[in-house]
Amino acid sequence: MPVSSASINARNKLDQVIAAYECYDHHHAIAILTMDFPELLSEICSVLLAFRITIEDITKAGGNESQIPKNLSKLLRPLDWKEKKLEAKLVVDEHTVSSDTHKIDYVKGEVAFDLEWNSKDQTFDRDLYAFRAFFEYRKIAVAVLLTRDVSLDKIFKELGNFSKYGASTTHMNKLLPRLKSGRSGGCPVLAIGITPKQIDHE
Repeated sequence: MPVSSASINARNKLDQVIAAYECYDHHHAIAILTMDFPELLSEICSVLLAFRITIEDITKAGGNESQIPKNLSKLLRPLDWKEKKLEAKLVVDEHTVSSDTHKIDYVKGEVAFDLEWNSKDQTFDRDLYAFRAFFEYRKIAVAVLLTRDVSLDKIFKELGNFSKYGASTTHMNKLLPRLKSGRSGGCPVLAIGITPKQIDHE
């Protein structure tokens, strides 16, 4: 089957992302994104290539949400990436026995995208379980999860705030074992790690 020009353009952008970020391809997510969803992959790549973090973003005292997720949201929301919720109910003899609600921050078409910058690492379990549920109910076909790469630790230490970004928070070394152990079920996931290349030092 011939490769479309959209797929070629998306792959070229993805190669730029791979050169700037750390990437891990789980269950052939890259092939699925490139061949089946090239326009959405191109949008994601454009956002990732435009995404920047300042030293102030890193050092500023946190609140409910740091500036870094807000920076990403400003890039994704105008492109119509929306939060989606999925409620699954177990019904026995017309009575609801249990229900569970899953949420993904950014969904467009059959592609999910989420960011975990600096949460407790157990948040990955919630994210991967949500991907799994959306995938099994055929609401998405593939997911992208953006988090910190451990190469940022050197920057945090230089800035004197490494304790804020501890070992038990969300970063690639906490995500990859969860993916490899099957926490996302059959859902293909492209894991992307933010590196020092995304930091503006001015």
